Amino acid sequence: MSKAEITRSNILRKALELIYKQGYQATSIDDILATTQVTKGAFYYHFKNKEEMGVALISEAMHNEIWPSIVKSLASGPNFRENIYEMMNGLLFEHPFMTVENGCPAVNLIQEMAPLSEAFRSALLKALNKWRKAIESEIIRGQQAGQLSMSKDASQIALNVITLYHGVRNMGKVLGKNYYSSFLLEFRRYLETLD
Repeated sequence: MSKAEITRSNILRKALELIYKQGYQATSIDDILATTQVTKGAFYYHFKNKEEMGVALISEAMHNEIWPSIVKSLASGPNFRENIYEMMNGLLFEHPFMTVENGCPAVNLIQEMAPLSEAFRSALLKALNKWRKAIESEIIRGQQAGQLSMSKDASQIALNVITLYHGVRNMGKVLGKNYYSSFLLEFRRYLETLD
């Protein structure tokens, strides 16, 4: 990695940390610069404005932070239900970056910025669709292995799983970590009802 690439990556990583805890609108460029030791000139060398940095944060920093956990679980074992369950469990309990109090950075940005910025909405939709396709592929793999009827709509099930994740992340902010455990019991039951 070149020095410029390292600087860009550092800006995005620190921005992700701050925005995850404070929210996008409550985090200023100056806040980000204070944690990176980068000059304003260096910031504007990499990003023409805060919105461009925010979109890059979704496609680069959040992707690099969250995507490996998703990929690790999906297709890791023979049973698609167990793999999807482990993906959910890992994102809720084992992910080293995300906390119960702050929820999920992607979910937070969907709520905060998708209604306000087409650039954010498009970047978040792209990330969401990538995740949906990964889960859908896992479900199709299960269908091909005879674990689920081919008549089931893999795309809709994948979207349901993502919707459940978004809901539990938001509710966890209020109800706490114990809610994740009770949710996972019901989530396992949901997966078992898929026939």
